[in-house]
Amino acid sequence: MDYHIKASSRANQDAVIHLKQSIIDFGTTQETTETLPNPAELFLGSFAACILKNVERFSSMMKFTYTKATLEVNATRLEHPPRMDNLVYKLTLYSNDEKLNTDLLKKNIEKYGTIYNTVKMSCAISGTINTIAYV
Repeated sequence: MDYHIKASSRANQDAVIHLKQSIIDFGTTQETTETLPNPAELFLGSFAACILKNVERFSSMMKFTYTKATLEVNATRLEHPPRMDNLVYKLTLYSNDEKLNTDLLKKNIEKYGTIYNTVKMSCAISGTINTIAYV
């Protein structure tokens, strides 16, 4: 499987990524540090997208239902050389399904997540999966 994206920027302006039918703005200038995602945040977003995609994928395979999934991801930026390390995620699934096996879900996410495994080769990852029953 191969992937392809396009990105562009202009001098003294922010940049965009062109993905299929989507355009994602991201910050490259000082003026937008508080309003647009920076490359590190996009990196964490890609990691989060991988986990959430696999929650959806494995819900069918593991035959469990959920109404919503939320994810928080934190990471530390190290110096010399500059890099991301120590990713910590907290996945919360809103589900009343007794068939939901969070240990197996976590194992599957860690084994089959493309971005997860790519990141794991360069930095430490730890995470938890919690469930919240809904009414």
